[in-house]
Order: sequence, then C-alpha cells, then structure tokens
Amino acid sequence: MTTARASRADSSVESVGTFISAAPPEQDSENRRVRLGVMGGTFDPIHHGHLVAASEVASVFDLDEVVFVPTGEPWHKSSREVSPAEHRYLMTVIATASNPRFTVSRVDIDRPGPTYTIDTLRDLRESRPEAELFFITGADAMAQILSWKDIQELWSLAHFVGVTRPGHVLENMGRDDVSLLEVPAMAISSTDCRERVADGEPVWYLVPDGVVQYIAKHGLYAAEPQQAEQSAATSEPVA
Repeated sequence: MTTARASRADSSVESVGTFISAAPPEQDSENRRVRLGVMGGTFDPIHHGHLVAASEVASVFDLDEVVFVPTGEPWHKSSREVSPAEHRYLMTVIATASNPRFTVSRVDIDRPGPTYTIDTLRDLRESRPEAELFFITGADAMAQILSWKDIQELWSLAHFVGVTRPGHVLENMGRDDVSLLEVPAMAISSTDCRERVADGEPVWYLVPDGVVQYIAKHGLYAAEPQQAEQSAATSEPVA
C-alpha cells in the first residue's frame, strides 16, 4: 500500500497526519454541504490523542465542525466498569471548550439503553439534515466495524475516517467511503491514562489540564481501597 502525504488547502503547510488509504471525497464548492465530523467514543477519559485526531481530520477533510459524542452505555465495553456518563460528558466539555470548531452532544447519553453507532448517526442525521457526516473512530473500532449493528445502513449515513497510530496495519476494507489517517498522538490511550491515575502516576500533558483537575476533584480512576492499602503495605519506606 502506497503512503502519501496529506496536504491542507495551503500547500506550503505539511499535515501531521498521513493518508494510508482512500482520499477524502471532494465536492463542488458551489454545492458544498456543511461538513460535520462526528467523534464518537467512551472518553474515559478524553485525552490529547482524541483532540489531535479530531483537529487533524477537520483540517484534512475541511470540516466545518466536529461534534464529540460520549457514549451512554457502550455495548462493547460491558466487560469492564465505565465511569458515569455525566463525568465523561463534563470532561469532554472541558477538553473541547477552547476550540470554536468543537462541540459536544448529549445525544447518546440521553438515549436509554446501550449505545450503538447506528443510533448516533440516525439521530444526528435527523437533527442536522443539511450536513454531510464524517464519522471519526479509532483503529481498534474500525477493525471491528463489520460486526456493528445495521452495517449496511451505516455506510449510507456517513463517510468513515479511521485514525490510527503510525505502524498500526489497518485495511480500509476496499471501500471508497472509508479513509484511514495516521495520527502520531493516537499512541496515547484512555486505558493507559486510567492505569496511571490508579498507580498514582501523573497524567499531565496526556489529557487537558482541566481534565487532570476534574479527575482529581472527583477521585476518578483511583485504586480500590483494598488495592491502595496493599500497595502502601508493600511499598518501601522513605527515610
């Protein structure tokens, strides 16, 4: 597979993202529809990888807005406990507040039952009929896309953009409505952030400053009391 460098409208500025397959769809400028990026995710917690990926896709695909949509009850993560939706929503609001092109939607949080991408896109299509949707998701989710609910309708609702860390091999399934983009910041993961907090390690500069403070204020991801006591008992005393 040939790797080509993605260029912005200003050809003198080189993008930090790299296309690894499928170019973004082009539109006649006179008939151009509003381009709305949809950044779905658990955001437990949201981190700089999410923000850089959304910003880069917005630049490369000339998006007018990116709406972040925290999942309500993520069906694919039932095997682990997920932080309450309100916490994840508020962290996402804090993280995106400084970017005028970023917004946050409660559409998945306010809908009862498990969250499915098909429902997210249906609701956004209904509320924003004037917009062309670009669904932005991570490499791991993209690899599982064929198992998603109502997959054939998904293809008709949005152009899918899979963001992946450099070196991660991923195919676009041979579809013209799927694009892949390498984003170096995707090496950051929410799992690592949670584990660092549980181990008492800092997450400064991995997540936005306001999110660091929110996590500390609400005691999110802290080790269970029993784990903390065991860790303290086995730690080496400091003179």
